[in-house]
Amino acid sequence: MDRRNFLFATAASVSSIELFSNINKPFALELEKQLHKLEGLSLNEGSEQEDFWSWIRQSYTTSPNIINLNNGGVSPQPKVVQDAHIRYYQYCNEAPTYYMWRILDQGREALRIKLADLAGVSPEEIAINRNATEGLNSIIFGLNLKEGDEVVLSTFDYPNMTNAWKQREKRDKIKLVWIEIPQPLEDDKAIVKLYENAITSKTKIVHITHMINWTGNIVPCKTIADMAHSKGCEVIVDGAHSFSHIDYKIEETGADYFATSLHKWLGAPFGSGIMYIKKNKIKNIWALLSSVEPDGDDIRKFESLGTRSTASEMAIGTAIDFHNAIGGKRKEARLRFLKDYWTEKVYKLPKVKFASSLKPNFSCAIANIGIEGWEAQQIEAKLFEKYKIHTVSIVHKNVNGIRVTPNVYTSIQDLDLLVRGIEEICKMETPAKANK
Repeated sequence: MDRRNFLFATAASVSSIELFSNINKPFALELEKQLHKLEGLSLNEGSEQEDFWSWIRQSYTTSPNIINLNNGGVSPQPKVVQDAHIRYYQYCNEAPTYYMWRILDQGREALRIKLADLAGVSPEEIAINRNATEGLNSIIFGLNLKEGDEVVLSTFDYPNMTNAWKQREKRDKIKLVWIEIPQPLEDDKAIVKLYENAITSKTKIVHITHMINWTGNIVPCKTIADMAHSKGCEVIVDGAHSFSHIDYKIEETGADYFATSLHKWLGAPFGSGIMYIKKNKIKNIWALLSSVEPDGDDIRKFESLGTRSTASEMAIGTAIDFHNAIGGKRKEARLRFLKDYWTEKVYKLPKVKFASSLKPNFSCAIANIGIEGWEAQQIEAKLFEKYKIHTVSIVHKNVNGIRVTPNVYTSIQDLDLLVRGIEEICKMETPAKANK
């Protein structure tokens, strides 16, 4: 396939099978064959079809020597996404200023349409950037807030966002009103009430993390947003961990402003993300970086980043196609099945404590597990030392455990080994006793 057609096929809204047929015929034929195995099956039945998910695993290039259960930080990309990225990168290097700025840039609008379709919004409300931090910081620093204006946020929001708000508090004398959400959370009404009680006549913004990164708990975003709107507040939603993880459209969160990283659950190239702003609110947010019309109503004013990797940007289209080939609902069902598979085997162990809800409405792939007498870092180190299982330790507020995050390529055998590791740690002397 010639390079120009490759560019526009991967960026435009064509079917996944059609796209992969154009760029990788054997992969497309095998994909179609594998998808036939799921025909007529319910989501729950499909989530347990190990032949299909084993084939998905083979579509990745993950290490056979390390079990990666920290996909919540950054997920690996399927090989077809890596191949697209490399091809664009090599293309750019033939004559960078020509191919990056005169050729590849022509694919951005087609990609914007594809992203908007995935997110369920207008293309005129989507800016393509590098990650959730960049998107949310653009919004936080771009808002017209004055001294005395109040912002409601949670102690379990992501540090890059809370630090941005603290900077505005220090610089502009706004007031931050903090709430603390119990972990695990399993009571929507109680959570909404926490936010509602924090709102006053001076509250301008309510900042919500849709899925809490520390624990994977899902917050009742839309209900909180509806309540906040009824009181005249605007709503910012951090969708870094929920987007392409659980199946939803941005409109369903109630967000006025939203951002996410695409290198997490979408499996797009590292350093890719999107920001969403309702069309009628774009003019209210100042561009963070230089723009001809920093207070204009064109979402593209947020894309003045200077030179960026157009190769990684264009490969986002292939990541969308891989995601769509699996199907958002099917992917969510598999991720929840994987979480349920290992947690059901260990949650009754006497020393185990979960900071995550295990109920389907309140969690999906992510779970945070602690073990009595063990610090989170010690659990993480022991699992890696003995089993080469890579997780991440979380110590935040009342949470002291490891965050376990499988992905669609994670095997049942990987999780069986995790279970064995947790069972063995529970039988060991606590590190404090062992050191005496």
